[in-house]
Amino acid sequence: MTANEDQEMELEALRSIYEGDDCFKELSPVSFQFRIGDLDDSKSFLLEVSWPESYPETAPHISLDAFFNNRIFLETKQYILSKLSEQVEANLGTAMMYTLFEWAKENQETLMENHQPVTSAVTLISNSDVMNNSTSVSKKKEKKEQLTKAQKRKLIGRTDNKGELPRGWNWVDVIKVTQTFHRNLKCVLFI
Repeated sequence: MTANEDQEMELEALRSIYEGDDCFKELSPVSFQFRIGDLDDSKSFLLEVSWPESYPETAPHISLDAFFNNRIFLETKQYILSKLSEQVEANLGTAMMYTLFEWAKENQETLMENHQPVTSAVTLISNSDVMNNSTSVSKKKEKKEQLTKAQKRKLIGRTDNKGELPRGWNWVDVIKVTQTFHRNLKCVLFI
């Protein structure tokens, strides 16, 4: 059997095995992505595998460079790739994609045991901090403006014959409230 025939048979097998599985994605007939773990699992990772022309006689190219893996430290990625390389060497010359994917799934905990998720500035804010700050902003909005007697008289003088204020009389106040809200929002994001 030629390398191309082996690739075609393995491709058909992968398609039938992983049909409907959201962990498996065929990028092209010789390139695949396989997610190990659930989307919400901090120890999940995405394998990108592509076949060279002489696969399975030569090793497939395995990568962890997908954006999905940006929270994994380089040392952990190198460890995963070294362990997968050992599996590739043991299966060289045979169709190995299913074996590699299943081995990675079974050994996910071991592969990610030293993983400490990388956090960004945005994720450092807890949901309770955001909720507390948003409730304090809404409390400020609930407080009604207290007018002096002079201000009340002035407002009465501005009303039309129906007792309504002219259009746009409070536009400046709306802009002030919007600016204050944006300033408070910036403070929330940078805390």
